Amino acid sequence: MLSRVTEAWTKAWGDGDTAAFERLTAPDYERQSKTGSEGLAQVVQQIEDSHRAFSDFTVTVLHAIEDQNLVAIHWETVGKHTGEFMGVTPTGRTVTVRGASFISHRDGLITSEAVVWDPREMLSSMSIWHLGDQRSPRRKVENIAD
Repeated sequence: MLSRVTEAWTKAWGDGDTAAFERLTAPDYERQSKTGSEGLAQVVQQIEDSHRAFSDFTVTVLHAIEDQNLVAIHWETVGKHTGEFMGVTPTGRTVTVRGASFISHRDGLITSEAVVWDPREMLSSMSIWHLGDQRSPRRKVENIAD
């Protein structure tokens, strides 16, 4: 199942060809991220939006492993920001984002996906936000004597 899931996921995100991924998902498929849960239609929309916003969009699977009914994919995407994305006008910059997807399957179908990635990495690539901008304030450390 590892190769089927990885291939369908890569075709969807890397090539914008969601058909294989859609055929491999269960009717109750759900994707969880830090912004909430989404169904297949919303994920397909995100894929289409990404391909409209970034030209030369590529996805590289850095690592993929399977343990029982779980496939884990560590991925990297690269694309040139040539269209509006998340309200940000095109910057013309090359954007790199890394993340991981944890995909559960049952009876040969993908039932759920949990995705983690850092949007600050994307915004930093666009030169909109710099990773050092949100440093913790320095605190005064006091000596504690016996």
